[in-house]
Amino acid sequence: MELVEVSQQRNVWFRRFPSAENALTGPDRGAECELVCFPHAGGSATYWQPLARALAPTVDVAAVQYPGRLDRLREAPVEDLHLLADLIAEALGPRGDRPRALLGHSMGASLAYEVAVRLARRPGEEPQLLVVSGRRGPAAARGRNREWPVGDAELVRRIRGLGGTDALVLDDPGVLELILPALRGDYRALASYEDTPGRPLSCPVVALTGDRDPEATVEEVRTWGEQTSGDFRIRVLAGGHFFLNDHAGDVIDLIRGLLPTRAG
Repeated sequence: MELVEVSQQRNVWFRRFPSAENALTGPDRGAECELVCFPHAGGSATYWQPLARALAPTVDVAAVQYPGRLDRLREAPVEDLHLLADLIAEALGPRGDRPRALLGHSMGASLAYEVAVRLARRPGEEPQLLVVSGRRGPAAARGRNREWPVGDAELVRRIRGLGGTDALVLDDPGVLELILPALRGDYRALASYEDTPGRPLSCPVVALTGDRDPEATVEEVRTWGEQTSGDFRIRVLAGGHFFLNDHAGDVIDLIRGLLPTRAG
């Protein structure tokens, strides 16, 4: 019974996107690495679908599906990033005999960091790599999270300005009504978030950023290096907050080159 409950819990939180060559929808135990991907505020697991299909079958990509969107639309969004990290870390369970890496963009970067911190508290479970994208480091973010918008009109203006959401979606009142609860919940979570302090990680951390990201300067992103005693690298690409969309092929190649393998 316990194994069944764990399996169902994983299915609630993680989505996999099989390619034509790989029809598996559950964990691919033959993959060399598990990559857990965390979407941005208001985003869903499908944001990582192109990456998942490009890396299959060598990498088993598990994209996190937050409550309050798509097939979890009826669930209330979790408005506390620490609670959300607790729930995801619990759902992940042991990594088994293959390495695990975490990747998050924007809000997902903070969430990936908090999940990594929780995994690091378990003997032998710290991820082998943390990749953070489009998010200022915790040291640069402290005390500034309450700048997030509070009204719906301001929130939509900010989302539109970041360029990550199709304008047609934001212009459709019916669709906007569906996605606003998740957006509100995610930004409320960001407004109250304070990071786990100190240097709690020893794994390598790689930070990705756009050189014109209005959410974080290159120097602010560079402060992610303060969160680990391990190696730290930063990669700056041309673009704004959603620079990943503009450099999809380059980012896929970069991630593929960073990921650990069983032999490594």
